[in-house]
Amino acid sequence: MLCRKRVVVMKVLLLLAGMAQVLMAAEPFRDPKLPLEERVNNLVSLLTLDEKIAFLGQGVPAVERLGIRSFTNFTEGLHGLGWARGGSITSTQFPQSIGLASTWDRALLRQVGAAVGLETRIYNVKTDGKVVGLAIRTPMVDLGREPRWGRNEESLGEDPFLDGTLAVAMVKGLQGDDPKYVQVAATLKHFVANNNEFRRTSSDSVVDERDLREYYLVPFQKAIVEGKAQSFMTAYNLLNQQACTAHPILRSIVIKEWGFDGMICTDAGGMPNLMRSQKLVGSLPEAAALAVKAGINVFLDQHAGPVKEALGKGLLTEDDIVDRIKGNLRMRMRLGEFDPPELVPFSRITGKEEPWYGPQHKTLARTATQKSIVLLKNDKDLLPLNKLAVRSVAVIGVNGNEVFSDWYAGIPPYTVTPVEGIRSKLGPAARVRYMRDNINNRAASNMAAESDVAIVFVGNNPTCGAAFGQGCLPSEGKEAVDRKEIDLPKDQLNLVNQIVRANPKTIVVLKASFPYSIGAIQESVPAILYMAHSSQEEGNALADVLFGDFNPGGRLAQTWVKSVADLPDMMDYGIRKGRTYMYFKGQPLYPFGFGLSYTTFAYSNLRTSADSVNAAGDVVVSVEIKNTGSRAGDEVVQMYVRCLNSAVERPIRQLRGFERITLQPNETRTVRLPLKGTDLAYWDVGKQSFVVEPGRIGIMVGASSVDVRLEKTIEVTGK
Repeated sequence: MLCRKRVVVMKVLLLLAGMAQVLMAAEPFRDPKLPLEERVNNLVSLLTLDEKIAFLGQGVPAVERLGIRSFTNFTEGLHGLGWARGGSITSTQFPQSIGLASTWDRALLRQVGAAVGLETRIYNVKTDGKVVGLAIRTPMVDLGREPRWGRNEESLGEDPFLDGTLAVAMVKGLQGDDPKYVQVAATLKHFVANNNEFRRTSSDSVVDERDLREYYLVPFQKAIVEGKAQSFMTAYNLLNQQACTAHPILRSIVIKEWGFDGMICTDAGGMPNLMRSQKLVGSLPEAAALAVKAGINVFLDQHAGPVKEALGKGLLTEDDIVDRIKGNLRMRMRLGEFDPPELVPFSRITGKEEPWYGPQHKTLARTATQKSIVLLKNDKDLLPLNKLAVRSVAVIGVNGNEVFSDWYAGIPPYTVTPVEGIRSKLGPAARVRYMRDNINNRAASNMAAESDVAIVFVGNNPTCGAAFGQGCLPSEGKEAVDRKEIDLPKDQLNLVNQIVRANPKTIVVLKASFPYSIGAIQESVPAILYMAHSSQEEGNALADVLFGDFNPGGRLAQTWVKSVADLPDMMDYGIRKGRTYMYFKGQPLYPFGFGLSYTTFAYSNLRTSADSVNAAGDVVVSVEIKNTGSRAGDEVVQMYVRCLNSAVERPIRQLRGFERITLQPNETRTVRLPLKGTDLAYWDVGKQSFVVEPGRIGIMVGASSVDVRLEKTIEVTGK
């Protein structure tokens, strides 16, 4: 009898559970046929006040009665899936962001983004969303206007057009091609005018309206409007005496002008900083209220207590919270979380896939690294080396036998160091020896003298080999530490000088997170290559370039100055005061967009589809590029414009189009670059709008910002 009763009870419980599932499935917020806002409003109406407050956190607990799973946005992914809850994740590791920017290849960055997004989805399924979230913190679109900035490695360069274009590509790759659902939600960092680590939680970036609109906001606007980025993170700093964590432009520009309706999160410590370092409010409840009312809908801090106290004191209303968390829910709806799995293309992922160990992502990492390498000098065509003729190589320098990780990086499935890549390329027929330095009785110099060629590795360690905020040399930097110098350390310069004296056939490989002032090396060494850190395929890709299996086509995404004396004060955020290639009037060591090749290219037949353009129109700029050398190679065709008779100060030149192409020997291709009338606008402070002036503009096409091959003038009718 007792057994029968148990069976009956079990049947009733199963029936009730089934009914509960049916009821949950019938909730309007789970109906994919309903408009998004109707679904969001329904879900919000079902939440208790405590649950609504919980949705303001970076780790949102499950709402089991509604069948809603937990959600975390603590997931990093600057150049591969990285930090997550509990530590780093094994994933494909690409070059640092500044290296990806050096590829000048939007199609490649879209592929990289897609790979990072896929691996993130897989881990999300594998960990049931508890370790790896679907809101991933990448790309970082803060502009690299200052080479002393400690986090330069995370940027996509100094130019807003390049940075924004590559960010759009990365975002589209991350979020996927489905018209309704996103693979992961890209979280842009850090809004806005964030370029210093020293006193970063209290410093004020003083920026006039033109620089804000024409420079600092541009990559964010492009990534949000064109790329449809679903979330972004605010910066620590103040902007014109108002904290970015609670700045009015979050609503007035980002939400109202750009139409953004997703997740806006603080950086860690952003809320308490309003009270402590920035002293804008007197208590945490006031800080929470200020941030929420400004537009913040996710805190990376303990927020529940301050928010509840703010509600109790009348500093916030429940409607304020409802209004904000709708952004988070729109994002989660677009991730497909509440829809039938058969409708969401990413539901096919099982969590058992491991593409980070597979050939496709391995090949992509190698390609991205190959394309990121920049040839800075190549006297007498020392490069590429002939792998059939070279029988002995001396590899010297700490960076020659390391693949350094950086902050926020994941765990690479494997790494190939430079010396390993060179040995693999040459095989057993050649002798490849490695030495860390020249301290031991000139052993490295003697080894170089005995070898056919010497390759010296210089640069920085991205973590400075020390804990957070500690241990950096004056020329090094990282998060929380800005650089004080831009020269290489003296011991590295001395090492290069000693080796090149021992063997004139010396190649320097600069592995670096920043631009360096290497004028002395430029004068003394016949060949120089630059590459960023942290790719798992670093050694293989570098060997491909050294020995000619890949022709370098990377281009610098920043201006490299000759001396720190060429730079304005680091805390002067005025771009028109000599910042970047657009306003710098000096002679750089290496200009923005610079990079050499093992072949040569000829430019001809520059033409436009029309002789004039208006504010609402566009023209197509066409140019023919011919590979005039004997090797296949990549050229990055760059289009700059300058306003010839503007009423206000305008850039000396300004990037407005680029295309990376591969040409076989003697092959000619026509490159077509669109130029929109709106790309010629400046921000008119009086009219509070962008204005296209009538007049003439010069169109310059070439191989860098200073290597202009062809020019043409057209009329702008303006508006």
